[in-house]
Amino acid sequence: MNYQILYPEAFPVVECHLTRGEKIKAESDAMIAMSATIDVEGKMEGGILKGLMRKVMAGESFFFQELVASRGDGTVLFGHSRPGGILDVELDGSYGLMVQKNGFLAGTQGIEVDTKMQNLSRGLFSGEGFFILNITGKGTVFVSSYGVIHPINLEAGEEFIIDNGHLVAWPSYMNYNIEKASSGWISSFTSGEALVCRFKGPGTVLIQTRNPGGFKDWIRSMIPASSGGSGSSGLSSLLSSDD
Repeated sequence: MNYQILYPEAFPVVECHLTRGEKIKAESDAMIAMSATIDVEGKMEGGILKGLMRKVMAGESFFFQELVASRGDGTVLFGHSRPGGILDVELDGSYGLMVQKNGFLAGTQGIEVDTKMQNLSRGLFSGEGFFILNITGKGTVFVSSYGVIHPINLEAGEEFIIDNGHLVAWPSYMNYNIEKASSGWISSFTSGEALVCRFKGPGTVLIQTRNPGGFKDWIRSMIPASSGGSGSSGLSSLLSSDD
């Protein structure tokens, strides 16, 4: 499958060129436009149990879109709803890609999407919950973000500290720990960072240049607390929901 990421620095979309019989799966509602030779339908990959795990535990869609070039070659455009980047990651089947909630956008044939349970401390403090996505198989994965995606390449033994709200994806073989941002709890909280993730190389960690939680907090600060209008009430309800 040939593809290109258009407008990579501002509201990107992926343009995929499928030959007859080729298919690609994407998050629900990811398709923007497609050739008349292509069919799209909802697929529940892995059965009801795995679909429920993705929806309830990881906060992802119950169904995927499957786009198939059924009647000849065709083109598909897809993207995501947030103002942020899209990056392609090639998997060779030797390891998985751990992806934060809402980070998976699409994958080519041979890519499987499952949930993985984190240990107790990571689940409580990572900001991603007890379950994250585990992408495996051979093919291309498209991950999405809030803000631009920036890769941090670590050599063997090299360590890097990352704010947990900025994580997008990392290879399954990388080790990381959750820890205080500063030496003491009071200093950690007053610095505004609290808990961070310490990754150890080798490997590449993908981060997003903006924090979705920080954006929601900023929007909340702009809404008067005593406002009784239906519009602001609806917005407050939206912001209080777990995206």
